[in-house]
Amino acid sequence: MSIQNSYSESSITVLKGLEPVKERPGMYTRTESPTHICQEVIDNAADEALGGFADEISVSIHDDGSLSVRDNGRGIPVGLHPLEQVPVVELVFTRLHAGGKFNKKDGGAYAFSGGLHGVGVSVTNALSRRLEVTVKREGKIHRIVFAGGDVIEPLAEIGKCPVRESGTEVRVWPDGKYFESPNYSIVELERLLRAKAVLLPGVVVSLSRPVKTQTEPLVQSWHYPDGLKGYLDNLISEAQEAVPIFASENYISDGHESDFSVGEGAAFALTWLEEGSAANESYVNLIPTPLGGTHEAGLKQAVFNAVNNFITHHNLLPRGVKVQSDDVFSKVAFVLSARVLDPQFQGQTKEKLTNRDALKLVAAVSGDPLELWLNQNIEAGKKIAELAIKQAQARMRSVKKIEKRKGSGVAVLPGKLTDCESEDTRENELFLVEGDSAGGSAKLARDKATQAILPLRGKVLNSFETHRDQLFGNAEIHDISVAIGVDPHGEHDKVDLSGLRYGKIAILSDADVDGSHIQVLLLTLFYTHFRQLVTHGHIYVAQPPLFRVDVNAQGKTKPARKLYALDQSELDIILERLQKENLKESAYSISRFKGLGEMNPEQLKDTTMHPDTRRLLQVQIPEGGGIDTYDIFVKLMGKGEAASRRTWMEAEGDTAEVDI
Repeated sequence: MSIQNSYSESSITVLKGLEPVKERPGMYTRTESPTHICQEVIDNAADEALGGFADEISVSIHDDGSLSVRDNGRGIPVGLHPLEQVPVVELVFTRLHAGGKFNKKDGGAYAFSGGLHGVGVSVTNALSRRLEVTVKREGKIHRIVFAGGDVIEPLAEIGKCPVRESGTEVRVWPDGKYFESPNYSIVELERLLRAKAVLLPGVVVSLSRPVKTQTEPLVQSWHYPDGLKGYLDNLISEAQEAVPIFASENYISDGHESDFSVGEGAAFALTWLEEGSAANESYVNLIPTPLGGTHEAGLKQAVFNAVNNFITHHNLLPRGVKVQSDDVFSKVAFVLSARVLDPQFQGQTKEKLTNRDALKLVAAVSGDPLELWLNQNIEAGKKIAELAIKQAQARMRSVKKIEKRKGSGVAVLPGKLTDCESEDTRENELFLVEGDSAGGSAKLARDKATQAILPLRGKVLNSFETHRDQLFGNAEIHDISVAIGVDPHGEHDKVDLSGLRYGKIAILSDADVDGSHIQVLLLTLFYTHFRQLVTHGHIYVAQPPLFRVDVNAQGKTKPARKLYALDQSELDIILERLQKENLKESAYSISRFKGLGEMNPEQLKDTTMHPDTRRLLQVQIPEGGGIDTYDIFVKLMGKGEAASRRTWMEAEGDTAEVDI
């Protein structure tokens, strides 16, 4: 039997409309449950409230598995779009990158919103078997119905309403085939809606859902007249506060000379805890950011500067003690709500803010109010200073112990290791860098206080089936083991991690196929012979960008910009954004990094190494996924698995995203 293997012009498939979402839903949303696609609808209602146009948001889960979100805002426009000649409400739900949040001119419809890519509710629509939108606006009620992203009932007027009544109701029937579980995460919804109520003073937020044991649905309602302060008080109710909660709200006003836009700023509430775990939550334009980001880094910087200035001013620091940022911030419980004109997130799920300017913004608006409060409340300030100094002293004692153990060892650190100055394991980082040239750039880009560089020549040994006694025969593996200060061990061995010299060990390789291969070889080494480092969360993978977009300056108002993209999909998003800014192709240029060695130290620092702006993925073994993880390593790295690898690649090859 002959196998036809034709590759011609007709072999290329172009995905149009919402098809990319259906083909790769995981690129646009979380697929464990339909909760996130419904969150997109809730976020839109919250944006109406943030703009001051709505004071009620009602979410209902129905017996048929659908979910509806209703607000009393302005209602989505139902007229024809001037360019597209399609009803605006249809456009919003059927086109990627269509929405009212791109237009920031003169405040726009949504000067401050959580919207980023314009893919929110269109993704919701694409992944739903049915979606109904009902709009009350200008005395009329309109309805439009979709199925799988397509219009099945065109926009039509279905009734009248009082002119003063307005708002939008969206009812979603998620398509179960796109999600691991059809059930909504009630815990996540409750947390999200409660947070919206906190961050929107005067807005009543409710959730109605059926309960098996009750005939009537359970209705929960949230309304926080005390805002962030009252919310934080609830979060830390079981912890012991060292000082009273301090709350502040500060936004850039008209006439204020700064690099930021009017209305940008932050509100926060914080305190220090004697005991108990610190409860920290942060938001950007009402969007929860569970992974933090640059706005949290800004608050951390402001808190450290304020407390450090207080300690210096009142001469409270004992001789020989140096207070660091983590000493001050480790016992802080806070709720932070930042307001940023053009928020940039890490991915469509919006879990981490990446705007570099957000750090400066939050630090600028938070520092002065906090410093003023400390100097007005001297006793509280002295208590905070005492906690920070105690933390610093404990850290310094632990460093001395490590120093003693290290000095008594016989291993000599590898000559090509460029070590850091600090010996505090918790803050130290080791970058395992692909190639000597990239290692040279990394040395210049690093923070020499806390970041060490170990360049690796070529590809390390596939150690999956290598006996531990033979590992040190490989020079690269020998150097890695000596540098990190931990001996190779098995999964169930009792391991002494007291000699560990770095809290974070990051694999830094090129963003190409060879770089991915080096990542896999190093991950194999750590998984097989340094399992405890993985288990305790010490292993990371750095994510250098593949593309750089250089945008020319536009007059005096907009300076030249450098934008970085991790991959092709992020590059597409950046180019879409530039097009929305009405920039011609001649106004920007795209360059591709062939490897880390092409980056100058400044670029490498900004994109890959600086803690506030880099992307660093922690390596974890999924809970309950130990067997599956092992099977993957056997398939990929087992010496006798060549036949099964070939079969697997032939079967799954069409799903690979190949960079040619």
